[in-house]
Amino acid sequence: MNTLATQFIHQQQTHTHLARRRSGGRRRKPMPRRDEPKHRINDFIRVPEVRLVGDNLEEISEIAGKTIETGVYDTRDVKHWAREIGSDLVEISGKADPPVCRIMDYSKFIYDQKKKEKEIKAKAVKTVIKEIRFGPNTDDHDFNFKLRHARGFLEEGSKIKAYVHFRGRAIVFKDRGELLLLRFINELADLGAAEELPRMEGRRMNVIIAPLKKK
Repeated sequence: MNTLATQFIHQQQTHTHLARRRSGGRRRKPMPRRDEPKHRINDFIRVPEVRLVGDNLEEISEIAGKTIETGVYDTRDVKHWAREIGSDLVEISGKADPPVCRIMDYSKFIYDQKKKEKEIKAKAVKTVIKEIRFGPNTDDHDFNFKLRHARGFLEEGSKIKAYVHFRGRAIVFKDRGELLLLRFINELADLGAAEELPRMEGRRMNVIIAPLKKK
């Protein structure tokens, strides 16, 4: 290797080293964010007083040695009662003055919440949209073939996006495409209904057909 090449490589290495030193060396990977708790609990509740609510006030009364009803209490006393029954003091509404709190098993509370969320997601009906494509010159055989598929989709609860695609000069046959989609809607009237009349979007004429609600 000649002297000039050696000098060039040395200069490049020196620049790289200096650049790393300026930037603090190797780039550190960003630390992943931890999910913040949804509620303040126990010693994270630092206000002097809280409004205590709940359906276990009778049990808390036994621990406190006096009748405890819904109302405002010294936070230190309420924390003590929570520890005595092996539960947590949980802030339900931090924006209230004073904050509204309950004494409960926080771990069980979070578990039950997540369980309910999963049940809601499981019951949520996901809308599936099936696409059916036509050309402006679709013949009866092809039309009926696609019609049979469409009936099956609607029976299983899926929506249908039917469209006529116009290529090149075929765009002049928009009226023909509209009549084809109107006929398609009419043939499916016992199972579904169009959300709106066919309309043009670019070089396509579209219509969405939704299944009829079962009685």
